[in-house]
Amino acid sequence: MARHLLTRFAATATVFAMLAPLIGGAAVYSNGSKTNTFDVTLTIIADCTIAAAPLDFGQSQGVLASTVSVNSSLQVTCTNTTPYNVGLNAGTVAGSSTSARLMAGTTAGNTATTVAFNLAMTAGGGNWGNTQGTDTKSGTGTGSVQTLTVYGSVPAQATPQPDTYKSTVTATVYF
Repeated sequence: MARHLLTRFAATATVFAMLAPLIGGAAVYSNGSKTNTFDVTLTIIADCTIAAAPLDFGQSQGVLASTVSVNSSLQVTCTNTTPYNVGLNAGTVAGSSTSARLMAGTTAGNTATTVAFNLAMTAGGGNWGNTQGTDTKSGTGTGSVQTLTVYGSVPAQATPQPDTYKSTVTATVYF
């Protein structure tokens, strides 16, 4: 009887050893192992993005007897250590230049009527234009958002007829 139990035990152990790899058991022996390495890479290129907030001189302006001044902002994000310049074009109204910007009336029949306005890099400062190295604002990227203030002013001038006056200015980041 002891011999019969020993034979059954041996047979059960043999079957278990054969099935162990199939049912998640660890192999008792190994044929060795090998390793290798691989590179993980990323190339960062000089890059910038720009976002602009609207510049609104107000919704209830009357006679333009004195200067109306407001601010807006640009958000520039450039890769760390990337030098950049930000320029502002003349806008979309015919006859505008970066040193003499115009907004035009938006009502049919009044689109030829204009209001002059200025954009500057500092409060009361010089014109913010679009010629790199001359009238653009320069900086160096940090990899994070940098906020630049746009100082807008509508100088005192002959007041045109009531209307909503508009121009669309393009902000460009050069890098």
